[in-house]
Amino acid sequence: MTQKRPLYAVRERAGLWPLIAAVLGIAVTVALGTWQLGRAAEKRELRARFEALSAEPPIHVSGDELTASNLELRRVEARGVFDPRYTVFVDNRIHHGVPGYHVVMPLRIEGSDRYVLVNRGWIARTANRAELPAVPTPPTVVTVQGAAMVPRLRTLELSADVMEGPIWQNLTIDRYRSARPIPIQPFVIRQEGDAHDGLVREWEAPDFGIEKHYGYAFQWFALAATILVFYAVTRRRSRADPKT
Repeated sequence: MTQKRPLYAVRERAGLWPLIAAVLGIAVTVALGTWQLGRAAEKRELRARFEALSAEPPIHVSGDELTASNLELRRVEARGVFDPRYTVFVDNRIHHGVPGYHVVMPLRIEGSDRYVLVNRGWIARTANRAELPAVPTPPTVVTVQGAAMVPRLRTLELSADVMEGPIWQNLTIDRYRSARPIPIQPFVIRQEGDAHDGLVREWEAPDFGIEKHYGYAFQWFALAATILVFYAVTRRRSRADPKT
C-alpha cells in the first residue's frame, strides 16, 4: 500500500516553485538594472571626454587618410575649397519650429585630392520642396573649425527612397562614399562660428542618453521590488489560509 505524503510536505514542495521564480525574476531584473547603471557611467565618461576635448586646440586635418576613432568629438581644423556639386541636404531638421535642412558640403583639402565633409549649418526649407534653398558658398580657400562627428542613423526610415537626389533622410559616411565619387575623411566637421553666409550654427551638445539609462535602471529595479512584494504577499496569504 502506497504511503501518502503529509499534506504539509506537499504544500512546502509546491511553494518552492514560486520561490524559485521570484528569485530568478529578481536576479534578472537587478542584473539588467545594474547593467543600465554601468551604461550610464560609460556615457558620463564620454560626456566628460567631449567637454574636455572641446577646450583643446583644434587638430589640423591634412590630406592623409585619418581614423575616425582618433578624432571623434575632438575639435579639428581644415583648410580648402568647398565643392557645392556634391552637397547633401539632410532633411527634417527643425530650428525654432521651422523645417529645414542641414547643409553638408565637401571641402577639398588644400594640397590634396581628398575631401572632408562639413556640416555648414541649418537652412530653412523653401515653400516648394522641389526647389532647393540657395546656399552662399565662398569660391576661395577657407579655414573651417569645428567638432569631428561620425554621423549615424538617427531617425527611422519609413521608405526605401532615403535619397532623393541631394535630399537625404539620413547621412552616414558609408552611404556618402557609395553615392559620391570623391574620397572623403571618415567624419564630418560640424562647423562653428559665423561665416556670414546666412546658415544657422546653434549646435546642441551631443545627446549621450545618460538620463535614458537611469530611467531604464529605475524601471528594472522597480520591477524587482514588485516581484519581491508580490511574492511576499502571496506567500503570507497562502500560509494564513490553510485551504490553499
